[in-house]
Amino acid sequence: MRSDALATSSVFEANRARGAVRFDVHARDGVTRRGASHESGSLRVRFPSPEDQGLSGVFVNTAGGVAGGDRFEIEISAAEGSRLTMTTAAAEKVYRAPGAAAQINIALKAGAGAHLGWLPQETILFDRARVHRRFDIELDDTASLLLCEIVVFGRTAMGERMEQGEFVDRWRLRRGGRLVFAETVRLDGDIGAKLGRSAMAKGGAAIGTALIAPGDEALIERIREASDSFSGEVGISAWNGFAMARFCAQDAARLRADMMAVLARTGAALPRLWLN
Repeated sequence: MRSDALATSSVFEANRARGAVRFDVHARDGVTRRGASHESGSLRVRFPSPEDQGLSGVFVNTAGGVAGGDRFEIEISAAEGSRLTMTTAAAEKVYRAPGAAAQINIALKAGAGAHLGWLPQETILFDRARVHRRFDIELDDTASLLLCEIVVFGRTAMGERMEQGEFVDRWRLRRGGRLVFAETVRLDGDIGAKLGRSAMAKGGAAIGTALIAPGDEALIERIREASDSFSGEVGISAWNGFAMARFCAQDAARLRADMMAVLARTGAALPRLWLN
């Protein structure tokens, strides 16, 4: 490699964003409050308003998005009996990556009787974006979880589509120390063509997942009662003590509406930022 190319590479690497947030919450007299916390780099968490019982937090990425080579780490622990819901201040944008993929690692833990809600706004992948994301979730047998993720392949509102790139999404869920769900999704290369296939997304540009624990057939039936209102494709199932809804739609707005219809059937309270 030529010296000027090496210099450009080293400058690029030195300017990669790094961010980490680690915190725990605990319940005292039925009220959830934040415990120890740590922030570094470009990632921040804020708790904008006190609540009577539960606690809501908002992530802010001061880097303005995610680019190739960036690395973000999130660790959250909800102690016994606590209630926590997390979202993001805006949709997260993942930009074109000429080199290494961005890394996003998320570890969630909920103790006995705790409830943890993970409801970020959409992740938007620009053309030629590269990102590897990892979820590691540990739940007590009596804890509950609502985890929702929406991924949009391109800025559909601007008429843009993701054609090339890489998206790797690894999820592992343990309940009572037992692995109950494991999945790794990998899309790379000509992503636009792959999403056009009938067996994948039939030309859709947005996919989503809602993971609900505990979840059973009774919950599935309540969700299916809303199926006439869905504008995209929604698949719902339950096994191993949790329920899952899969979404695919032509754009983010339609998928978001379907996601909200499903969450309404679970009785979940949506973050205020979802409703703005």
